[in-house]
Amino acid sequence: MPAFSLMIQGTTSDAGKSTLVTALCRLFTRRGIQVAPFKPQNMALNSAVTQDGNEIGRAQAVQAYAAGLEPHVDMNPILLKPNTDTGAQVIIQGKAVGNMNAVGYHEYKSIAKTAALDSYHRLAEQYQAVLIEGAGSPAEINLRARDIANMGFAESINCPVIIIADIDKGGVFAHLVGTLDLLSQSEQDRVIGFVINRFRGDISLLQSGLDWLEERTGKPVLGVLPFLKGFHLESEDAVAKSPIKTDSNAKLNIVIPIMPRTSNHTDWDALRLHPDVQVTLVGANETIPPADLVILPGSKSVQSDLAFLRQEGWEDYLNKHLRYGGKVIGICGGYQMLGEQLLDPLGLENHEPNTNAPGFGWIPMQTELKEEKQLKQRHGKLIFVTDSKVTGYEIHSGVSQFSNATAYKHFAELENGEKEGYVSDDNQIIGTYLHGVFDHPEALQALLNWAGVDQAATFDYDQYRDSEINRLADSAEQHMDIDALIRTCRAFHNSL
Repeated sequence: MPAFSLMIQGTTSDAGKSTLVTALCRLFTRRGIQVAPFKPQNMALNSAVTQDGNEIGRAQAVQAYAAGLEPHVDMNPILLKPNTDTGAQVIIQGKAVGNMNAVGYHEYKSIAKTAALDSYHRLAEQYQAVLIEGAGSPAEINLRARDIANMGFAESINCPVIIIADIDKGGVFAHLVGTLDLLSQSEQDRVIGFVINRFRGDISLLQSGLDWLEERTGKPVLGVLPFLKGFHLESEDAVAKSPIKTDSNAKLNIVIPIMPRTSNHTDWDALRLHPDVQVTLVGANETIPPADLVILPGSKSVQSDLAFLRQEGWEDYLNKHLRYGGKVIGICGGYQMLGEQLLDPLGLENHEPNTNAPGFGWIPMQTELKEEKQLKQRHGKLIFVTDSKVTGYEIHSGVSQFSNATAYKHFAELENGEKEGYVSDDNQIIGTYLHGVFDHPEALQALLNWAGVDQAATFDYDQYRDSEINRLADSAEQHMDIDALIRTCRAFHNSL
């Protein structure tokens, strides 16, 4: 069976590229096609760690899961993690190569493209199909030169393209026609059709528009995917502020601050979905409500996000919260903030050597930022309350040291016997470097019990995620002709 590739590009960010690739990964796998996901360039603060200790975008890890694969660094060879409004950490094939501003990275793209093509060709040699996700929109005129994320990449490997648009945003026909018109003739020629995403209502009322679109562009509409009520898929980057549910009878109220550089916010997905829990996310200039538990999440710029929290009144809030018996969990950067000092002798965050900042001071430790990033998948057991299984992953540059290494309780014991994390003597504060700490059902239940929920309902996040991917795939199967799509892709490949 000949190998073929298909690229999904969107008219905008959040048009549905990640979800369509995820659905197709599951559908191709059901048909016995060995398929791998691929995204040449991803800009996101949500990332995952592969088994061999490399870092890729979270969306590609989910797509790999949909295809029944272990995530691999070649699935996302270029990852950009913003650390300022104009700069980002650049990660090439799983390893950080440094921080660059937008102009500097634009000049670096020719080097990055070589890495992207290298990874793509390795996947193409191993799998019968490669499903490629674009980034943003292919019609960003200012980014067309040296493009490696959309049509520039599709032209390099000569693959067909689907353009997807989100009708829920409004202006879907303008989005599709305008995007196509802004492409070159050779780029237009490789577009095999459109997909409209998140449609609500009676499809017959849309039909005249679909007919006009096909006549106007000469491109078929390959599918109209419905809005899936309550659908959950791990977010590629943007923090979903709207609550999954609002439950005045929740057994546990959790409050989480959303900082300018919050990272790996998938950490609390299992909590937002849990039937006994109400999660409230609090952004800038928003009133902080009462809580049973506060979670300080990960951060790509710990010192600046810590300053943001102080500016927003979180230090006074947390002091009162703890004084009245509330509980706090700090994860990764949030864990570092709970310590006494944040040291940056090399100026890795602020580009100013020896830039140090005091932490909140509730954990007797200091953290020093290092150039080498810690990237590990972890598994073990919780040891501060129970022997419940825990899984997760580490992504951090800081190395933390305690004032007295023997005078505190550990949070977990990991696979190599290593003791990890911190639990305060009064049992109110937990600090850990483990992202995904709530994902394993045993750890989730144990932590909810610790936070004050008696007899917490059992919730298996992995099982829930799999059922949601199947629901997504079933919907795409119903509203697209998948077998015809596969034939079109193979015909495109055979015509080369």
